[in-house]
Parts: sequence; structure tokens; C-alpha cells
Amino acid sequence: METKMHQEEEKSNNHAVAAPLLTPYKMGKFNLSHRIVLAPLTRQRSYNNVPQPHAILYYSQRTTEGGLLIAEATGVSDTAQGYPNTPGIWTKEQVEAWKPIVDAVHAKGGIFFCQLWHVGRVSNRDFQPNGQAPISCTDKPLAPQIRANGIDAVDFTTPRRLRTDEIPHVVNDFRIAARNAMEAGFDGVEIHGAHGYLIDQFMKDQVNDRTDQYGGSLENRCRFALEVVGAVVDEIGADRVGIRLSPYANYGQAGDSNPGALGLYMVESLNKYGILFCHMVEPRMKTVGERVESPHSLLPMRKAFNGTFIVAGGYDREEGNKAVAENYSDLVAYGRVFLANPDLPRRFELDAPLNKYDRGTFYTTDPVIGYTDYPFLESTA
Repeated sequence: METKMHQEEEKSNNHAVAAPLLTPYKMGKFNLSHRIVLAPLTRQRSYNNVPQPHAILYYSQRTTEGGLLIAEATGVSDTAQGYPNTPGIWTKEQVEAWKPIVDAVHAKGGIFFCQLWHVGRVSNRDFQPNGQAPISCTDKPLAPQIRANGIDAVDFTTPRRLRTDEIPHVVNDFRIAARNAMEAGFDGVEIHGAHGYLIDQFMKDQVNDRTDQYGGSLENRCRFALEVVGAVVDEIGADRVGIRLSPYANYGQAGDSNPGALGLYMVESLNKYGILFCHMVEPRMKTVGERVESPHSLLPMRKAFNGTFIVAGGYDREEGNKAVAENYSDLVAYGRVFLANPDLPRRFELDAPLNKYDRGTFYTTDPVIGYTDYPFLESTA
């Protein structure tokens, strides 16, 4: 009997050693029970830019006690939109609609951050107030492209270059959105500085062709991003603020000639604000959902950043465990597999098989199909 107990104990110890993703982690004042993060995933089910009651089930399904969730990209103003049915957080109605969703996550002990988003030039007149041109750091148009869902071909309206004196107003939109997120009950915010959207447009030299203090040198191109960080930190406190960056990516035709220098400059600058986390996309994820071989690594940024470091980019269970075990990252964000496996931490713990995701239902407006109908382990047994 004793031998059997000893074997069970040894097995359990081995299991713990084998699964670094399932170890606890203290992120600032938040006690995480594991290292698996729900990545921000655009789901396009917030009709008229208002979060819907069906999101209560979606997010609570993916909540574990002490698990970190990052909400889908959420617009900071009426000029921030570029996709149908994405949520916002600039109106009272939107704030009120988020409250029961946040409450549901908290009821299960989850930690919930709101991702603050402005698409910049990745938009067209249909999404803009009064049919105006989208705003950006530039007036260079974005070439038409097929959306990530592989169906919608989008023609983008040529953007309007923001005047220098208008930029503080956009910074203030992020500040107010952060305040609204706190009112909705979120634990913090993640500033979306990745994937070719407005903040990334300012940072990347393929897009930014300004000649004022927001263009030219690396410092100038990163100025807008850091002004947003500063405003949000002043509003809600550094211990509730994270940022997502993708220096190596080329989403939205926003590439950079020296992504390594850009990433390093940003994390070193972020240290001055003392923010909670930096969430960075792997160099291998150049475009949507497609992994490519890359000689580059996020390790220099990881080493330089003082806060919690989160990596994302097509990780599987084994790679995530390795990233944590080798101190390459503190936490690992999972997107598509977490979407398709609401009980992902449990599946990783048991090394159970995963549901396959269906990309065809990622961006539909259905409140159930491809959203809350992926089975849990118990119901597949």
C-alpha cells in the first residue's frame, strides 16, 4: 500500500515537473494559478459595437480560478473601428454591456484584462463616423487584402494623416477607454500596439513617413506609443497596464527595417513606466495564422524587460512548457487552440487530445456556432 502511495506521489511530482505551464506565477498583485493565457481574439459578435450577453458564456467557459484572460480587441473611439461587430468601450452603453461579462469571469476567479484598440488605416469609410476617411500617421493607402477569415476581400479607404495637434486627442481616447474599462470592472488593460494597427503604424518605418516629432528616428516613431502608455498609466496605475507588440510582424503592410532594435527600444522605454506586462508576438508569426522559420528571437527583449513577459505565436503544449522551463517567458498566450478548447489548461494538465478549430466559424456573427459550442473533455469522453 505504502509503495503504491509512494509511486502515486512520485508520479504526481514528476507530473508537476513535466508541466511548467501549470505552475503558479505572481504577476504584480495578481496570483495566477497557471501560465496559460487566453490571447485576445477578435470574434465579431458584438452587434453594433456593443458586447452581447452571449459573451458571458464564451468568456466564463474559458475561465479558470487564477487564470488570465485578455478580452478581444476593443475600440477606444468611434474612429477606432475597422471590422464588423467588434466591441467598443467609449460609450456608457458599451461599458454597461461589459459589466456582466467581467462579473462572470470574476465569479469563477479569473483575472480579466481589456485590450484597447484603434485600427488606424485598417478601415474604410463604412466604419467611420460620417463616412470620413480613417485616421493614421500617414496618408499612404493600404492595398486591398483578404481578411483572416479567408472570405472577405476588403478595400481600404485612403487614410487621413493626423495633424500634430490632433495626436493628443487620440492619446486621450486611450486614457478615457482605460478609465471606462476600470468602470466596467476589468482588472487592467492591454494596449494593442501590434499587428499593423494605429500604434504599430506609428512605430514601423514602412508606414510612418512623418517629418514632425512623431516620425523619422526610432525615438520619434515610438513617441505616440509611449504617450499612450504614459496616459493610461497616469489614469489607472502601472500595475494594471500591459502592452502587446509585434516588432517582427508585417500585418497590414506594417513592417520595419530593424525590428530587433524597435523591440528592444520599446521594452527599455516601457521599463521607465513600470508597467505590469509586455506581451510580444514571435518573429515566426509574420502574417495571420502562418508560422514561418525565423532566425530571430524575443530573448533580448525578454531579458531587457523588467515586468512580466508573455509570448504568443502558434505555441503548442510542449513548446509552451519549454518556454517557461527555459525562462524564455513567464506566461504563454494561446489563441486558436484556446478558442476551440474552452478547458485548455485542464487538457494541457492531462495531456489530453485537443478539439480541432474551425477557421470558417472564427468571424461569423452566430452567437453559438464556433463560439460556445466547442465541447469540454467530460462531454467528449
